[in-house]
Amino acid sequence: MGWHNDVTIELPAKYVVALAPHTSNWDFILGQLYSRAESFRCQFMMKKEWFAFPLGGLMRSLGGIPVERSRKMSLTDQLAKAAIESDTFALCITPEGTRKPVEEWKNGFYYIALKANIPILLFGLDYAKKRIVCTKAIVPNGNIEEQMPEIRAYFREFKGKHPENFIP
Repeated sequence: MGWHNDVTIELPAKYVVALAPHTSNWDFILGQLYSRAESFRCQFMMKKEWFAFPLGGLMRSLGGIPVERSRKMSLTDQLAKAAIESDTFALCITPEGTRKPVEEWKNGFYYIALKANIPILLFGLDYAKKRIVCTKAIVPNGNIEEQMPEIRAYFREFKGKHPENFIP
């Protein structure tokens, strides 16, 4: 497909991936192809509607975790506990939470990593240059007001499939 990677961060045993920009369903397909090509498995969260028949079994086998988005849950606590108790843990989250343009990003990925004391690997999808990039990892220190602007700034250079839907 002509894509290449620029990944300089070695994957630790446990981590959270923050993936942006997320402007198309193609992002999921590219992520799945990339993880298979690089021989690693990374779980992901997706709205529960994708887990109904006939796609439910496939989504779970690919590493999907169904999420009920209409109500607040202690999902960050549950995922952090799973990370702490596991020998390996890899979870990919799109901080925007949707393919539409949003001003406020979700913070769950940050709090999962903070509670589990694991790094956040910043993966950018750049459709303009057909590349997948990870050249930075953040270790959450609890000061989200300081670290979230740093995280968002990392993604400024990347162009999503639909760039008008991305607000870094």
